[in-house]
Amino acid sequence: MKIFDSLEKIKDINDTVVAMGNFDGVHMGHQEIISRTAGAAREAGISSAVFTFSNHPRNLIGKTPFVKNILYKDEKIRLIGEMGVDYMFDIPFTHAIMHMTPTEYIDELLLGTFHMREAYCGFNYRFGYRAEGDAETLMKQSLEKGFGIHVLEPYEIDGSIVSSTLIRDCIEKGDMEGARRYLGRYYSVGGEVVVGNKLGKTIGFPTSNLMMDDDMVSPPNGVYVTYCTYNGVRYPSITNVGVKPTIGVYNKNVETNIFNFNKELYGKQIRVEFIKRTRPEIKFAGLDELKQQITKDCINARAYHRQLKEAQ
Repeated sequence: MKIFDSLEKIKDINDTVVAMGNFDGVHMGHQEIISRTAGAAREAGISSAVFTFSNHPRNLIGKTPFVKNILYKDEKIRLIGEMGVDYMFDIPFTHAIMHMTPTEYIDELLLGTFHMREAYCGFNYRFGYRAEGDAETLMKQSLEKGFGIHVLEPYEIDGSIVSSTLIRDCIEKGDMEGARRYLGRYYSVGGEVVVGNKLGKTIGFPTSNLMMDDDMVSPPNGVYVTYCTYNGVRYPSITNVGVKPTIGVYNKNVETNIFNFNKELYGKQIRVEFIKRTRPEIKFAGLDELKQQITKDCINARAYHRQLKEAQ
């Protein structure tokens, strides 16, 4: 997949079928739009493209609350690339784009720059100045200008319309099963392992620590059954998200104990997938009580991992 991160770099491209949307979660509904786009492009013998913004439009406009990311940028690119897309137009949402009329948006961006012959979008896709453009606008303009438009109906799972807002709500409530249902995969965080206070190793539960990215949606403090991937290998693990209230005052972080693992990971890249929240973070009376509870948590997490393995 060829990635364009600015309008100025988009040159010498083929005619396209374009998937349009924020795709900020690449959730099940987004996957439907993108897969339909890629299939239509193959059938037409032209290129498939995903058009999205590298920053959330709401954040530039200044609407509150700040919209936090569900995916890291590299993960978003990887997931879209794996769906067989030829081009990704991952461009900044700027004041110039914000002030385009819907007609200018179609003429200058979609037709003029992206060479769009056909497009797919969700039922609630909005564009142009003050979001005045919608599916009806696209339908009318398609008849005048000769491009195809396919507006997909809401994607529902168990009676709920799948959306990034719904997924953020699941994550912020600790409903990891719900997040997985709508994403089609486990919610995950990743990054470089940083040095912690090394208390875990002292009490017999060595951990790898990740700092929370303020731009990412964050699970509530608590203990989670997780998977941890390091160097391409996925390990059963247990994770605490929180501030370690029993032992002091710390910034919120992700602290993961990988079962049956004894390698030092400081400075290494890992990814933690959240499967299930088992309890909230608690302030204990002391280290002995904390250690007893961690032992119980690990026993329960190991049992849950066994159930997952048996169910496969």
